[in-house]
Amino acid sequence: MAHLIRHKLTNKLTNAAHTVSNKSQAKVSGVFARLGFQAATDEEGLGFAECDDLDYDYRQGMQMDVLQGEEEGGHMEGEGELEGDSHYQRDGTGRRPSSLKTGGSLEEDKPKITTWEAGWNVTNAIQGMFVLGLPYAILHGGYLGLFLIIFAAVVCCYTGKILIACLYEENEDGIKVRVRDSYVDIANACCAPRFPALGGHVVNVAQIIELVMTCILYVVVSGNLMYNSFPGFPVSQKAWSVVATVALLPCAFLKNLKAVSKFSLLCTLAHFIINILVVAYCLSRAREWAWEKVKFYIDVKKFPISIGIIVFSYTSQIFLPSLEGNMQKPSEFHCMMEWSHIAACVLKGLFALVAYLTWADATKEVITDNLPSTIRAVVNIFLVAKALLSYPLPFFAAVEVLEKSFFQDGGRAIFPDCYGPGGQLKSWGLGLRIALVVFTLLMAVFVPHFALLMGLTGSLTGAGLCFLLPSLFHLKLQWRNLLWHHVFFDVAIFVIGGICAISGFIHSIEGLIEAFRYNIQD
Repeated sequence: MAHLIRHKLTNKLTNAAHTVSNKSQAKVSGVFARLGFQAATDEEGLGFAECDDLDYDYRQGMQMDVLQGEEEGGHMEGEGELEGDSHYQRDGTGRRPSSLKTGGSLEEDKPKITTWEAGWNVTNAIQGMFVLGLPYAILHGGYLGLFLIIFAAVVCCYTGKILIACLYEENEDGIKVRVRDSYVDIANACCAPRFPALGGHVVNVAQIIELVMTCILYVVVSGNLMYNSFPGFPVSQKAWSVVATVALLPCAFLKNLKAVSKFSLLCTLAHFIINILVVAYCLSRAREWAWEKVKFYIDVKKFPISIGIIVFSYTSQIFLPSLEGNMQKPSEFHCMMEWSHIAACVLKGLFALVAYLTWADATKEVITDNLPSTIRAVVNIFLVAKALLSYPLPFFAAVEVLEKSFFQDGGRAIFPDCYGPGGQLKSWGLGLRIALVVFTLLMAVFVPHFALLMGLTGSLTGAGLCFLLPSLFHLKLQWRNLLWHHVFFDVAIFVIGGICAISGFIHSIEGLIEAFRYNIQD
């Protein structure tokens, strides 16, 4: 009898506990549903669970030092946690190791980068080889092209900031905590709950297109530079592209970028030296500068292509979430973005202007092709070396996105894993990597037009990733916290970016068709 009574009491207490727990979860889910978050999705649930851990760690570190000293021998898990903490979506499995950032308040195992190192990475991304196409943009845009270089810098700096703002949400105490880790996470949060994975797929597709097109541009520019460096050789630009691709085949065997990264600093410094040499040559001919050629009129047919070229030269939004998350002081991210984009804007504007003033209407797609033959060969060989050393970075990033999307996405992967149990790359996985290298070669051989490809990529994915998506995501995720001028800026950027993307894409396609029709080489 006593056993039966005890059993009934236990059942009642268990049922009561489950009822209270379910009601509590329903209330919390309702609150977050009204705020635009859905507790039903695994990704968001994981994000807020980690957000709770951050809040817990913050309280423990800043407000409960005495209790931590008393509890030094053990860890507070499960029922040992305080009910007053912000545990939105606890699943009862105990505390997860914290992997998110709260403005530098948590110390993590992996090494962090300084603000100067972060600024160097951004500068390297937006001040790379594709600056060589900017004088060609001035050729078709005049002073308006110079204005666009400044305008694109301002807009890309702003959209980079608002993209990072989308990684954060405020908890109960008004403290901003990082609940998302990447561009894909932001996109998925915007499309939840109806299409929780749609945004991530869109961003991944755009990212893959941009990375692969970047690889193609490196092969195109390598063939172009070698062909114009040695015009006396009986070797065509397409043949030089094939030679460059043969040198790039070892990229298919890359497991990480440790070996490649050793050359990145020297590679970037070499590029800055080359830019200085080009500018120095242009300054030596300052008396011959054709100021009368720089006008306010634009080539209506070619100028939209110039917009794509300028936008593509500023693309860095893809890796900004990861960069900010690895900074020692994320609070300095805004300052870093401002001075890095100001520096890039000044350098790009001066480089494009003095180069165009020197060669005026004779300006070519790749400005080094205008240099005298005695200087051109040396400069172009250095640029080819930089292009070949830069190729593995976007290639490896594209491979990672493809592998995670199609081969390593848990049970949702379309194809079986391309890695064996020991982590070795399977033969068919290696074949797919080689096929990607060959694909970049074929595109470079059949579409050997650097400026047109650069304008097409900037209009297709650059405008989307730098202008359209950040402003749209910012409006969706941060609507309740935005002031009227933030809303105005976001809407204006979305509209202007959409117009530029559509017009640039159409005119780039028309330019490619015309180049094929009349067999135009540059």
